[in-house]
Amino acid sequence: MKKIIIATKNKGKLNDIKEIFKDQDVEILSFLDLDKSPDVEETGKTFEENAKLKAKACFDKYGIPSIGDDSGLVVEQLNGEPGIYSARYAGEKANDFLNNEKLIKEIQKFPEPHRAKFVCVVSFYDGEKFISAYGEVNGRIITEPRGKNGFGYDPLFIPNGYDKTFGE
Repeated sequence: MKKIIIATKNKGKLNDIKEIFKDQDVEILSFLDLDKSPDVEETGKTFEENAKLKAKACFDKYGIPSIGDDSGLVVEQLNGEPGIYSARYAGEKANDFLNNEKLIKEIQKFPEPHRAKFVCVVSFYDGEKFISAYGEVNGRIITEPRGKNGFGYDPLFIPNGYDKTFGE
């Protein structure tokens, strides 16, 4: 069985990725399974740069093909914020609640609709080359959280064409 390391400690992301690979003959590992995982500073200026940094650092440490991802929320009225800083929008020690609270405070300064998109870039690195994939979901932000599912900004994001949040 082949092994791939997912360069994350984020249980929500890890569960999403494991779901994608559930029918494949691949053992999925993460930083939660490994000792002394590399500390990867997200110094990239884009989601893709950060995803590549994570995948390469992981491969360099363990010698196993690795997947790094970076994702976040991009809000039109906030000039793209929180963007690559989505996980730490309310500060380095922020959690989902504090990030959501800050987002609500910031977007309430503007009239509705609060157009936004979730962006995700996944980069695979095998020691020779990177393969990256980009995806986005367009939608809008609401100011009252709804739903208990998901993580991050899911209780505030309604994808276009739907009336429920990702959290519902």
